[in-house]
Amino acid sequence: MRFEEELFETLDEFEKLIQDGILMYEKVPMVEMDGMNLVETRAILRYIAAKYDLYGRSPKEQAWIDMYAEGLKDLSDMAMFLPLSLPREKEMNLEYILERATTRFFPIYEKALRDHGQDFLVGDQLNWVDVQLLEVILMAEEWKPNVLSGFPLLQEFKARISSIPTINKFLQPGSQRKPPLDEDSTEVVKNIFKFEHGMFLKNMGTIIAEY
Repeated sequence: MRFEEELFETLDEFEKLIQDGILMYEKVPMVEMDGMNLVETRAILRYIAAKYDLYGRSPKEQAWIDMYAEGLKDLSDMAMFLPLSLPREKEMNLEYILERATTRFFPIYEKALRDHGQDFLVGDQLNWVDVQLLEVILMAEEWKPNVLSGFPLLQEFKARISSIPTINKFLQPGSQRKPPLDEDSTEVVKNIFKFEHGMFLKNMGTIIAEY
C-alpha cells in the first residue's frame, strides 16, 4: 500500500481543516481513502486491515486481534504522551512505561506466541496487530535496547516480522518512517494543539502538571 503523508506545522493549517468540515470530531489523524475522510485511529486501522486481509479469517480471530490491539494501545498511548511530560518528570515517566511494558504487557504477548505456536499472534498469516506489536517493541528498544531480554519468543517475532520485505523496506533509513519527536517537533505539537500543561497518560488517566 503506497501512501502520501501530509503533516501540518501551524495552528492555521489545522484550523483550516476543521473549518472546511474535513475532520469529524475536529481532530487527527485523518486518512483520505476510497472517497472517505477516515478519522479515529482504531477505525482507520480496522478499515485498512479489513481491506488488505490483515484482520483475521473469522470473527473469533478478529476478537483476539482486537483484544491484543487494545492492550497495545494502552501502552502506545503512554509512549505517545511521554514527550509532553514535564522535563523533571520525563525520566520517571519513561521508567514507568518500561516497567509496565516488561511486567504487564510483554509477558502477555510472549505467552500468546508460546500458546499459539505459530509465527504470528493470531492465525497463520500476518495481521495488523503483529505490525502494531512490532511498532511498540521498536519504540521500547529506542529507549532501552535490551528491553526484550527475557522474552526470547518476542525477540524471534521481532526478527521475523521485521524481515518481511515491505516492512523491512519501511524500517530502512530514508523511508517514510518518522523518527522520535525531538524538542523542536514537540514544541510544534504543543503550539498546534494548544497544550498548556505537561501531560502523561498513566493507568488510562491523564496526569496534568503546569509547565
